[in-house]
Amino acid sequence: MTDQTWNPLLRDQLAWHWANQLRDRLDGLTDDEYFWEPVGGCWNVRPRGTGTAPVQAGAGAMTIDFAMPTPDPAPFTTIAWRLGHVIVGVLAMRNATHFGRVPTDYESFEYAATATEALDQLGTEYAAWQAGVESLGESGLARRCGEAEGPYAERSLAELVLHVNREMIHHLSEVCLLRDLHLHTHGQTRQEAN
Repeated sequence: MTDQTWNPLLRDQLAWHWANQLRDRLDGLTDDEYFWEPVGGCWNVRPRGTGTAPVQAGAGAMTIDFAMPTPDPAPFTTIAWRLGHVIVGVLAMRNATHFGRVPTDYESFEYAATATEALDQLGTEYAAWQAGVESLGESGLARRCGEAEGPYAERSLAELVLHVNREMIHHLSEVCLLRDLHLHTHGQTRQEAN
């Protein structure tokens, strides 16, 4: 048996999902789908000043709805909100902390006003994350996360990579499911929607 190298396995787990189950499913995402609120009271990404959530975070023309603490039950979230969470909270903030990206957070990020822009942001942050993980090599995976990861500061970067993989697979699968729900709710084919 050969020695196992974990870095490629960790990257490949997410890369396989991205290439085989996710990215093609996001192609053609429309603004109607992106902002669609399937139930009342959704959290969304909205033009500045139009939201009613207790926290409306963002640096640009668009803000993302939040509350601290999160209500129980939490409001249903749209595709735009879920993409914003993945782009900023799952990827961009970690890219900044661990891989040299310009610092950002929910308050300072400029959220996408269109589905196309959001998918571009997602692709950019995903590529930076994967390159950053690759740069860790084998030994870097054992390094501790550090204070930026709060209560997980003492955990290894390998554990963080596994967590990010889970978050990406989980939330982006939800996005795909919401696309399916939008399609079936509106009685269209994918070609008609685009």
